[in-house]
Amino acid sequence: MKPVDAEDDARDAAEAWLAHIDGGDVAASHRDASSTFRNAVTPEQWGESLGRVQEALGRPLERAFRSAEYHSELPGAPDGHYVVLTYATRFARKEHGMETVTPQLDTDGVWRVSGYFVK
Repeated sequence: MKPVDAEDDARDAAEAWLAHIDGGDVAASHRDASSTFRNAVTPEQWGESLGRVQEALGRPLERAFRSAEYHSELPGAPDGHYVVLTYATRFARKEHGMETVTPQLDTDGVWRVSGYFVK
């Protein structure tokens, strides 16, 4: 059963997490990610991965929310509660980018980001 206010709560969590990315605080973005994320990716791996994206595209300059979709199943992830959020994002070196941020309802009942993809 879908949690009440799933999309709104997940979006709040995602935007707080994105503020770490925007502010260059890679350590905080790893620390505040979901347990699934932290168990799969070390802080060093996350820093390297995010660094490669930012080197290619630059930092996000402007972001506009586009959509939110609730899912109880996602490919390659355990069943649970997820909201896939998309943002149209302008980066320093890419005018028309897209960020996909996927918060999940973590084991302690708090929404936290479990996935982040940039196109």
